[in-house]
Amino acid sequence: MIALRSVLFNTIFYANLIIRMIVLSPYYFLAPRKTAYQVPKNWALSNHWLMKKIVGTTFEIEGMENLPEGGYILAPKHQSFWDTYALLPWLKDPVYILKRELMWIPLFGWYAKKQRMIPINRGARGKVMVEALKRTKEELATGRQLIIYPEGTRRPPGAEPAYKYGIARMYRDLKLPVVPVAMHPGLFWPRRSTMRYPGHFKVRILPAIQPGMDPDAFFAHLIEVTERASDELLVDTAERNPDLPLPPTVVHRLAELRDAKAATA
Repeated sequence: MIALRSVLFNTIFYANLIIRMIVLSPYYFLAPRKTAYQVPKNWALSNHWLMKKIVGTTFEIEGMENLPEGGYILAPKHQSFWDTYALLPWLKDPVYILKRELMWIPLFGWYAKKQRMIPINRGARGKVMVEALKRTKEELATGRQLIIYPEGTRRPPGAEPAYKYGIARMYRDLKLPVVPVAMHPGLFWPRRSTMRYPGHFKVRILPAIQPGMDPDAFFAHLIEVTERASDELLVDTAERNPDLPLPPTVVHRLAELRDAKAATA
């Protein structure tokens, strides 16, 4: 049954994306940029509804009060395609740094350009990266929110963290608060898999790390607070969803956490 629901969800998910992009294009491209942003935000909400009704997956958000006013950097854990769009409805005017190749995709690239997303050549150095940082500063100076994944790419739930130091450089140069986010959508929407699993999980928005720290101290603090919350939510999610199939990385991490707790008892 789960496999059948997964196929149904995946089919409707992509149809929902393509049909909305085509049908709503006249409104999207004629409307003012911020008004047009309701199109992808409503698409994200429709995906949450589809996940709930077809797959049986629900979530709750903790810590909304930790989102600052104006510009800031949102730094979520990255496990799944789910977390690339999931928080859009609750952010005022987010901007992403994208691989430049994504901007070449018909419709999607045009949608992203309308919202002034920032394309970069990941292999580039020097002037290209300086220009990308300049663009980012310009967007955030208008009160926008930058979404950046500190680990760079999707990681399996429970896997050893692999944070990239680029987030510390952004923190230093942009001089804005960084808001860590812990969550485990990868247990329900695994990377490199078509399976979608029912259950319930939490998204935890942590207190903002204010600008002004030494970059090295910030980097260590970001990892510590995010991974502590991530471990807490991993235990909570496993307990809430006893029938959920757990990948080896999660089984291993839960065992480590149990052993650590027993050693301090």
